[in-house]
This record gives sequence, structure tokens and C-alpha cells, in this order.
Amino acid sequence: MDNEHGLAVSAANRTGLRLQWSPVFAGALTASALTAILIGFGAAVGLGVSSSSPSWRDASAALALLSGLYLILQALVSFGVGGYIAGRAQRVIGATPADMIESRDGLHGLTAWALAVILGATIVALVGMSTARPVAQNRPSATAAEPLLSAELDHLYRSVRRPANIDIGYERAEAGRILLTSSSHSGISPEDHSYLIQQVAATTGLAAAEAEKRVDNVIGDARTAIQRSRRGAVILAFSIAAALVFGAVAAWTAACAGGRHRDGATLPEWMGGRPTTAVPIV
Repeated sequence: MDNEHGLAVSAANRTGLRLQWSPVFAGALTASALTAILIGFGAAVGLGVSSSSPSWRDASAALALLSGLYLILQALVSFGVGGYIAGRAQRVIGATPADMIESRDGLHGLTAWALAVILGATIVALVGMSTARPVAQNRPSATAAEPLLSAELDHLYRSVRRPANIDIGYERAEAGRILLTSSSHSGISPEDHSYLIQQVAATTGLAAAEAEKRVDNVIGDARTAIQRSRRGAVILAFSIAAALVFGAVAAWTAACAGGRHRDGATLPEWMGGRPTTAVPIV
């Protein structure tokens, strides 16, 4: 009878991987908290991957790549710690084979990684929505060109003789939409180029030759800004994808390491373990 009960328990252990949600939530919350801290620190020291500030466009490609590497590094640290906690806090119930225990530990770490990613994406989406809504209400004429081309639009319509009560919001929005086409294969069409010159001359009071020179300079600056923004977006996308992939691997590996330490394996010295010394054989 006891033999049959043991076989039933062993079969149950082999047929399913049961999750314990307390370790998963603990690991996910820890990973999310560390991610927020490390990303905030990186942004404070200038390692943000992208920014809407006009000064970000002066950053070099090396700084953008360094920011992407920092994003990957913080993912390894955050998800590694979260996965370790998820694996270390899991309880082993009953007699379970060693390979099944390791699979369960890794699954707990991977689930904690997935939950942390979903939690982080939800927070970012909510913050973005709450930030964009007041801006859209206060500036109904803003387009996708702002804040990307805000400095170029300021330069385009700069004038010392413009009356204070004139609103050029529509003109700025229209010019921004035209400038966004400057980085396309065909560039700005001759009709749009002439239209911009007329608008700048009428709004700022410049002569036609000076207005044309200003428009040409702004078009070149806008093309450079759009190309840099596109480069930053590509680096950001690759960095996020690589960080998530490496974070999943780190969470699985760290969870398995946490499970081994839970089961009595020797901790490394940097985690407080005692160094092992070889005993000479006499």
C-alpha cells in the first residue's frame, strides 16, 4: 500500500510543474523595483537611451550605444536578482527528482521575469497616457513634429517685430508636417518649399532672399534631427529586445542557482559564503 502511494506521489511530481505564486510575486516586484532604480540612475547620469529634449540630438552614436549597453546590464542585474529570489523562496514539497526541481526553479524565475515585464510596461503606458493628455489639451495644434523639431520651428518663425497677440500655432503645425518630409527619399517638394518661404516671409517680415536662406538652413537641421531621432529609435528597440532576452536567461539561471543554494549548495564568497579550503591527505 505504501509502495502504491509512493508511486502515485512520484507520478504526480513528474507529470506537472506547479507554480507557487508567492515567490513569483516577490521576484517580480524586486525586479521591477531594481529596474526603476537603475533606469532612474542611468537617466540622471546621462545614460538615457532616448529623450525628447532638443539637446539629446547633440549626443554621439557612441553615447547612444553606451546607453543601450547600460540598459542590457541593468536588465541582467534586475531580472537576475528577481529570478534568484523566486527560485530561493520556492518550497520543495515531497520527494521530487533533481531535474524536476531545477525545472521548477527555472520556471519560477521565468514567470517572475514575465510578470515584471508586464508590470513595467503597464506602468510606462499609464505614465505616458497621463503625461500626454494634458499636453494635447493645452496645445491642440501640436503635431508629431513637436518636440522633435521644436528648436527648428522656433528658428523658422523667429522675429523681433511680430505683434504679441498673433497666434502662429497653425502655421507652426503646418510647417512641422512639411519638415517631417525632409528626410524622405524625395525630400520636400518644390511646392512645399515655396510655400514655406512665403509663410516665413509673411510671418516674420523678412525679405524673400533671407526667408529662403532661413528655410534652407532649417530644412537641413530638420533632416539631421530626424535622422538622429531615427537612429536613437533603432538603438532603443534593439536594446529593449536584447535586454528582455538576456533578462529572461538571467532570471532562469539565477532561479536555478537560488534553488541550489536553498537545497544546501555552498554560497559563493561574494554572497557571504565561507571559502572552502582543501584538506591535505596524510
